[in-house]
Amino acid sequence: MRIDLNSDLGESFGRWELGDDAALLSIVTSANVACGFHAGDPTVLRTTCEQAVERGVTIGAQVGYRDLAGFGRRFIDVPPADLTNDVLYQIGALDAMARVSGDRVRYVKPHGALYNAIVRHEEQAAAVVEAVLAYDPALPVMGLPGSAWLRLAEEAGLSTIQEAFADRAYTPEGTLVPRGASGAVLHDAAEIAERCLRIVRRQPVTAVDGTPVLIEADSLCVHGDSPGAVHIARTVADRLGSAGVAIAPFAAVPAS
Repeated sequence: MRIDLNSDLGESFGRWELGDDAALLSIVTSANVACGFHAGDPTVLRTTCEQAVERGVTIGAQVGYRDLAGFGRRFIDVPPADLTNDVLYQIGALDAMARVSGDRVRYVKPHGALYNAIVRHEEQAAAVVEAVLAYDPALPVMGLPGSAWLRLAEEAGLSTIQEAFADRAYTPEGTLVPRGASGAVLHDAAEIAERCLRIVRRQPVTAVDGTPVLIEADSLCVHGDSPGAVHIARTVADRLGSAGVAIAPFAAVPAS
């Protein structure tokens, strides 16, 4: 058994620091790097890409709404054509930083409210698919299993990566419990690690209402801005490793 372990990184901005990117990059195998719209500035993005390349971590573009004040966690009713161009702009910006760091963007993952919106919002999902196709149809895309986003991406010929969240609660339908709801974010590292092992083994986990739900995943996400994120990621990696699960990127990275 093998699984990719990813985290949202590059989310600091100027003097405002969020998360411990350097520590997480020593644990995870894929980095969802902010692209400047929901978080991150050019120096942060380049530094994050350089650190990822140094550690052999796959670089992904984490695209979002143009919403620095809300950290990309507020839905914005962006016209589809504008959303396509916003996503194109973000992929291109991060790809420039990745290339001068010695690699390139190797997948695309939406962030926050955009990620959740395109689970069901067909127009916005199609707009993001159009952006990836226009930039590079060989780029895999990451998202929630069963989402409109992954369905439309697959129909368009894009490779898709199903993602599960280590530190987020699930509804009985297999969607994420909204962040504002009680119990939406998990904190117990040992419990999170055991749940991740169940996901990798394709065993049901407990939804927020206590019912079992089966979550399929090619990659597990630990949020870089969560309290104790480094401890959680390390605990998950150690637990999976002790159970014989290899932590490995789904996308190839160049040999150093």
